Amino acid sequence: MMLDSVLFALFLPCLGMSAIFVVYMCLLWCTTTRNNNRSDGTPPIKPVTHTGLSPLDLEKLPKITGKELVTVTECAVCLDEIDDEQPARLIPGCNHAFHVHCADTWLSKHPICPLCRTKLDPQILNSESPC
Repeated sequence: MMLDSVLFALFLPCLGMSAIFVVYMCLLWCTTTRNNNRSDGTPPIKPVTHTGLSPLDLEKLPKITGKELVTVTECAVCLDEIDDEQPARLIPGCNHAFHVHCADTWLSKHPICPLCRTKLDPQILNSESPC
């Protein structure tokens, strides 16, 4: 008799947790299938947003060589040194420099400096550089 009450005391919480888990899984399944099914049966498509710089804007940014760098000679994107003869892209405003390929890859997706997160001002891109 005592063994039956101990088994019942262990079985009841397990049964309750199992029921809660089943209800949770059903709710999760219902919300995901409702959001993913469209009227035409095709899956939802994430809208494409272009937030980075265009190739034309990237070409407006100044290029220098590694030997022209005054302070930091490390590219913060790839964490490799910018050699003396390697071309580097200079970010106007903050004057941080990166490998051209690294800077162009980053800036084509994000219009901010990868090091200090300064937003690139469109007026700087549209004005002629003094160099």
